[in-house]
Amino acid sequence: MNEHDADGLPERVDYAGAVYGSLLAASVIVGSAAEGEPPAAGELIVLLVCTGVVFWLAHTYVKIISVGYPARPLTWGNLLAIAKNEWPLAQASFPPAIAAAFASSLGGSNVVVAWAAVSVAVLSQVIWGIAAAVRTRSSRTVVIVSGVANLVLGLAIVVLKVAVTGH
Repeated sequence: MNEHDADGLPERVDYAGAVYGSLLAASVIVGSAAEGEPPAAGELIVLLVCTGVVFWLAHTYVKIISVGYPARPLTWGNLLAIAKNEWPLAQASFPPAIAAAFASSLGGSNVVVAWAAVSVAVLSQVIWGIAAAVRTRSSRTVVIVSGVANLVLGLAIVVLKVAVTGH
């Protein structure tokens, strides 16, 4: 049985949260390397996941305050529904964290680990953007534009990483 939102429509994945979370993850990787050498894989993984969870909590709070209440009563069910809807923002930090762990397990240097993580973050962002356009039954042109727009945003983060860190 499908769950429904407050308007009686089937709940959908929050692609905006997933796209934003992927961009956030890429930004965290760039920011963590701003002082020169990227952090060790373990530190990067913790930083990615913790940042994703903190932003998820912040978005959940804002949604509760701005949308959930007073339009929806403050019940545990409504609070959990809002938190669940915002979860893709936190989830988006997992693939880059997994990529960092994998690259580290193969003996990659901190730079290689950071590149693996940021590459997966950008790729995830592109995939989520395309999925959002497909889910809304957009035209092929809109699907392509969505993918390209997310690639450009992700590459902007990569350019920033190179400009700031030199590697």
